[in-house]
Amino acid sequence: MKTKSQFVCQQCGASYAKWVGQCTNCQAWNSLVEQVVSDSNGAKSALEKGRASGKKLDFVKISTIVPSDAKARLLTEFDDLNNVLGGGILMGSVSLLAGQPGIGKSTLLMQICAEIAKQHNVLYVSGEESAGQVKLRAVRLGAESNKLSFAASTSANDIAKTIETGEFDLVIVDSIQTLAMDEISSAPGTVSQVTNSGNLIIRAAKSTDTAVVIVGHVTKDGTLAGPKVLEHLVDVVLNFEGDRYGGFKTVRAVKNRFGSTNEVAIFEMLGSGLREVQNPSAALLAERTNTDGSIILATLEGNRPILVEIQALCTKSNFGYPKRTASGFDINRLNLLIAVLERRTKLKLSDKDIFINVVGGMKLADSAADLAVCMAIASAVAGRKLGEEYVVFGEVGLGGEIRSAFRADQRIAEAKKLGFKHAIGPATIHDKFVIPVNDLRTSLIKYIK
Repeated sequence: MKTKSQFVCQQCGASYAKWVGQCTNCQAWNSLVEQVVSDSNGAKSALEKGRASGKKLDFVKISTIVPSDAKARLLTEFDDLNNVLGGGILMGSVSLLAGQPGIGKSTLLMQICAEIAKQHNVLYVSGEESAGQVKLRAVRLGAESNKLSFAASTSANDIAKTIETGEFDLVIVDSIQTLAMDEISSAPGTVSQVTNSGNLIIRAAKSTDTAVVIVGHVTKDGTLAGPKVLEHLVDVVLNFEGDRYGGFKTVRAVKNRFGSTNEVAIFEMLGSGLREVQNPSAALLAERTNTDGSIILATLEGNRPILVEIQALCTKSNFGYPKRTASGFDINRLNLLIAVLERRTKLKLSDKDIFINVVGGMKLADSAADLAVCMAIASAVAGRKLGEEYVVFGEVGLGGEIRSAFRADQRIAEAKKLGFKHAIGPATIHDKFVIPVNDLRTSLIKYIK
């Protein structure tokens, strides 16, 4: 039986012999995905063959099943990473770790291997590096162990067969985009190769209760490269984010079948490898000087409260179209907040270039950062400062009103711990530490001096 590939629309199921940008059947754009099909050479239809080959399932009473969380977990040396994983790497689970090139994925995985290999057999499979390259990293990170093995391979068939032996408790596959199945003729990294290679490895892991961590590449816009079905197949999807040249790096779970997706692990890169940052707020504020345009934001990274500095710089525009630039903050959200500032206050920003920076390489997705960004812009424009004893948080509505923030009690507790006296926040919070503000204009007039 020969194999061939066709392109199938994920919206309506129409198939094509080659890829096209738009499905002519349902008019959906970029919905065609390459799939492998079998050439039956005039044999019975797929429906008839499915009926003939099917058999009755072996089923058990759900009351007799041992829950997954009852199984042993492999603990890494990083407590926060264990929390992100839901308590450690679960035996039989398949995790997908994605991050931009050079951010430290291989370093993190080698440190995980070093810790787990103290008690368990671990296999590191690389399709990108030679044995000598991996050896140098293992020596630098102190990962030399008799229980840690290495193999260089790009064959998904061979890797799956090795997993099926059950000799290893943890297998690292670096990376899924370099693997290929012998039965598929397309190049490694294509949709069919990534999907089928991933499926083969996952089946092998489940059959032997072996924990597997797969490394995935990302695209230019930061999303996971390859088909979305790969994220559906695995149990855990981890995103490794941050600045590859410095600053803090974060690992967060965007999917986790065994735990919460609200946890985050924060790291910094040293010569000896990655190290957990136990008090990121203190580290982020250590070099801060209180100038105009500088505001301290009480934000959240997952469930962890963090104080981070928001910096704003406003200069007169030399061109007809003012420039807006944001580092670590959504540019579309920035443009919206600038529009609110112009409409709801007396600030004139149409002739000014505005630059926003989140110190430490952090990337904010917290709506409660709105008030801090607005106050930073106002402070930079007016050339006035906010007192050193204040932290700020709160969401800004289109009417200029200040709305409530998620988990305000944790933000307040973190600010108190670092010695701040007051927080400027929503009026819905009933705490003596918080100075309540109802609207944006009031907060700027009273506290930017």
